[in-house]
Amino acid sequence: MKSKYQILIIGGGTAGIMTAAQFRELDKSLEIAIIEPAKIHYYQPAWTLVGAGTYDYDKTGKPMGEVIPPGVTWIKDKAIAFEPEENTVNTDSNGKITYDYLVVAPGLTYDFSLVPGLGDAIDKGVVCSNYTNPNHTWDVIKNFKGGTALFTQPTTPIKCGGAPQKIMYLGEHHFRKSGVKKKTDIVFATAGTVIFGVKEIAKILMNVVDRKDINVRFGYQLKKVDGKNRIAWYKFADHEKEHNHKDVKTEKDGELTGIHFDMLHTAPPSVAPKFIQDSPLVNQDKWLDVNHHSMQHNTFKNIFGLGDVAALPTAKTGAAIRKQVPVVVENILHLINKESAENKSYQGYSSCPLVTDYGKMVLAEFDYDNNFTPDPKLKQMFISDSSKEHWRLWMLKKYGLPYLYWNKMLTGKDV
Repeated sequence: MKSKYQILIIGGGTAGIMTAAQFRELDKSLEIAIIEPAKIHYYQPAWTLVGAGTYDYDKTGKPMGEVIPPGVTWIKDKAIAFEPEENTVNTDSNGKITYDYLVVAPGLTYDFSLVPGLGDAIDKGVVCSNYTNPNHTWDVIKNFKGGTALFTQPTTPIKCGGAPQKIMYLGEHHFRKSGVKKKTDIVFATAGTVIFGVKEIAKILMNVVDRKDINVRFGYQLKKVDGKNRIAWYKFADHEKEHNHKDVKTEKDGELTGIHFDMLHTAPPSVAPKFIQDSPLVNQDKWLDVNHHSMQHNTFKNIFGLGDVAALPTAKTGAAIRKQVPVVVENILHLINKESAENKSYQGYSSCPLVTDYGKMVLAEFDYDNNFTPDPKLKQMFISDSSKEHWRLWMLKKYGLPYLYWNKMLTGKDV
């Protein structure tokens, strides 16, 4: 194996594979390598549907070797440290690898120490997470016999900020169908001030919440989880308030308030991988320090970053990556051709497909300023307003997007 590449990519997730594929589409002479230890590449957006019993988990993964683009070297190893002044990445097994240009896209990781007790409880008994084991989530939902169904999330950034409420809406639908809804209180406890940051979408979602008789608690900061006694403990933010109160069992412990639950779904607390946090590439919050528009590192100009690890004030989604990749590719090609990386075209686009029932979905598309920015291509699906619930959007989520992901996005084609 070579120890020097023109373009070195860290991460074989959506961002890394798409970037390599688009480079190969534009210039097959480039020497490109991807550092990635995982054997399987997962299409994680489908895990919401797996957790609701309406998608096969096995169909969400493919062998990494099948998605690494032809002509790109796969270094089956872990990146462990950076020497950016030497254009070098240190790996666990293959020593030092040097580069002309580096693309950093390892995604994020989970730090359960930020919510004590959650790591011991997750994916066991009635505590579940689509992020870690969506099959277990489905087991919890289908075996739920009533009581308090608590859906929550940590105060850290997470993958797809809307995901913790999507499974709640599908769970409520299943509880209705199975007959346990009438003896169930559904609670959504979030640290946020609103249910969603885009006004048009928030209005629709609050209508969904009312229709489904869900108790929403804002300003609830998850601090610890007692899996044995089934209590989630929260500290209140200044904006603590409730919508559609339900008289579920709670208790106090100093400044903390505990909600007793009969099932709990949450996203795990999320951080940048340790080798990123410990590197000279991060900002004060320990995320990869890149320009919000060009994706170029703010200090090291031959380094670019994108995807979940990047310190960008937008949602961490595959849809965001779809818009970030062309910016990174174009800018690096500019640099190779001795031009400056001046492409400032990424405006924070992200999207969140919010399933609201089996067979219904809202598509939230937005930019850095939380402007609602629907894709004009939706008109081709006869969807005039994607902020409204629509069965065609559900079909897009369940069938269209997985097809586009495997056959277009990961192969470098324009979507």
